[in-house]
Amino acid sequence: MSSLSKDTIEEIREVFDLFDFWDGRDGAVDAFKTGDLLRCLGFNPTQSFIEKHGGTKAMGEKNYKFEEILPIYEVVSGLKDTGTFADFKEAFKTFDREGQGFISSAEVRQVLVSLGDRMTDEEVDEIIKFTDTREDLEGNIKYEEFIEKIMSGPYPEK
Repeated sequence: MSSLSKDTIEEIREVFDLFDFWDGRDGAVDAFKTGDLLRCLGFNPTQSFIEKHGGTKAMGEKNYKFEEILPIYEVVSGLKDTGTFADFKEAFKTFDREGQGFISSAEVRQVLVSLGDRMTDEEVDEIIKFTDTREDLEGNIKYEEFIEKIMSGPYPEK
């Protein structure tokens, strides 16, 4: 059973049907077009990813039914561009007014709950707890340490 939402499946179905229409309405899409189909769904898979997950280098080698596309979509949607340590460090520098490597923990909290993929206060509390983030006497945290702990994930290598 797919873990995709009904709306997501409908969106995939619409794009699949367009490709099926271009391929002759036979209920299948040529595996050569897997990358194009995923790009129409908002992803940017590499050619090696496409080939690794069933895409072909030439037309006519293989076809996919709709149900066969769903697992490929699930894999590509699970891949996230998490950014690098340098990316996050550069973002935190924006809030480091004195250039000392510190940011106000209140500011971190405000950014996490109000910008981008917003988090709840409870989610931020969990992050603070699991990263064992400690404030100094002025209410600041060392953001390089914070980034390292976040990027190591909830289960760091032992």
